[in-house]
Amino acid sequence: MKPKRILMAKTGLDGHWRGPTIVARALRDAGFEVIMIGMATTAEIVAAAVDEDVDLVGLNIGGHIDVALRAVDAVQSAAPEMPIFAGGTIPPHACKQLEAKGLEVFPPGSMLADIVDSANRLTGLSEAP
Repeated sequence: MKPKRILMAKTGLDGHWRGPTIVARALRDAGFEVIMIGMATTAEIVAAAVDEDVDLVGLNIGGHIDVALRAVDAVQSAAPEMPIFAGGTIPPHACKQLEAKGLEVFPPGSMLADIVDSANRLTGLSEAP
């Protein structure tokens, strides 16, 4: 069976890469193929999700919730069945906004095992609890 593919993108222009890099490594260690496109516009995220035929989109949000919400809306419009999860510096009110759009959200302090479990569930590799 070929590995499930996850697109990882940053929606903000901050220069913090430690979190996304650690998450990508944990996902790779769990058997996923991770495509990291780094800082990207909404159009670039949508194009990469479609062109790379991914099973899941992971967004790193650097505190700019409006930019992230535009990216989520665009991905959901282009690929309505595409699961999305998000992490990064996300304030509590923004977590609620993203969760209301169906995303699983991982703010600072989230456990890598929880992120990997979410990726497994969202890509159909394991059953929901």
